Amino acid sequence: MKQSIYGLTIDQLTEWLLEQGQKKYRAEQIWDWLYRKRVTNFSDMKNINKECLQLLEEHFTIQTLKQSVKQESADGTIKFLFEMQDGNLIETVLMSFPYGLSVCVTTQVGCNIGCSFCASGLLRKNRDLNSGEIVEQIMKVQQHLDEKGNDERVSHIVVMGIGEPFDNYHNLMSFLRVVNHPKGLAIGARHITVSTSGLAHKIRDFADENLQVNLALSLHAPNDELRTQIMKINKAFPIEKLMAALDYYLERNNRRVTIEYILLKDVNDHVEEAKQLAKLLQDKRHLTYVNLIPYNPVNEHIQYERSEHKDIMAFYDTLKKNGIQCGVRHEQGADIDAACGQLRSKQIKKNQARAI
Repeated sequence: MKQSIYGLTIDQLTEWLLEQGQKKYRAEQIWDWLYRKRVTNFSDMKNINKECLQLLEEHFTIQTLKQSVKQESADGTIKFLFEMQDGNLIETVLMSFPYGLSVCVTTQVGCNIGCSFCASGLLRKNRDLNSGEIVEQIMKVQQHLDEKGNDERVSHIVVMGIGEPFDNYHNLMSFLRVVNHPKGLAIGARHITVSTSGLAHKIRDFADENLQVNLALSLHAPNDELRTQIMKINKAFPIEKLMAALDYYLERNNRRVTIEYILLKDVNDHVEEAKQLAKLLQDKRHLTYVNLIPYNPVNEHIQYERSEHKDIMAFYDTLKKNGIQCGVRHEQGADIDAACGQLRSKQIKKNQARAI
């Protein structure tokens, strides 16, 4: 199976071309065709000599993802289900905001973190995506926008799709370097957010990268007992260890971190939990922002329901009164398979039913 050319940073492509006896400047020409002109065949690269094109054809591919399903919401959200070369399915989501167009990308086929409320973890991790497969999700969405002819471009990226990004750290970092590079898609680092369920040692590694990329931490509970109940990863990385890693990140980068908190009815949405969360974040309140997320119900997790509006607002008010910056996330894509991983799970079941 050929390697995706999107998986190479410009330095890696330059090095490879030199090894093949090609000129160094070819790398920038190829990147221009890939990321500015966005061609989908090597043969469309008009100023690349025949020998170089042949080498590219022999060793790489541009297209490794095939669109399987596309769902469009009334609010403009589009959810893509892509089939990869090995037949695995992944989800990618395009969302429209007043500040621009944001794409949520997937980093793994399935997820092993095992959060008890999450649709992404309904299917265990099959494998990591390579960096090219992660980059190509952005390219497929951008090509969709190009076809519409409205001169729109992807301006923001959230790495919050299926999988735990920090469990695929090397490929994640290569992806970030490609999409952020000024000669690539040139998406500003401050317009990119990586979300983690709390791999404390990787938060420290990420802090040492000294990037301007935003970090989001999926916390979802303010104490160990409750967090372990809904997120089994808390056994390996309890809150004390997580907060120490967060302190290290803040000390190194002095950048605001978003704390993701899904509100589950009668589980973690009481005023008491809000008070505990405020206390937990008190010493870092100037560099944290709590994103309160109303739960998207999933058929396979019927034990969880969306919190009532009054409880969401009581939680929000309690945080505010205690000096914690926070907001309630605006919901998008409610009329399609809104929960991350839901569409993929549904499609796999359909495929299995057809095979019987």
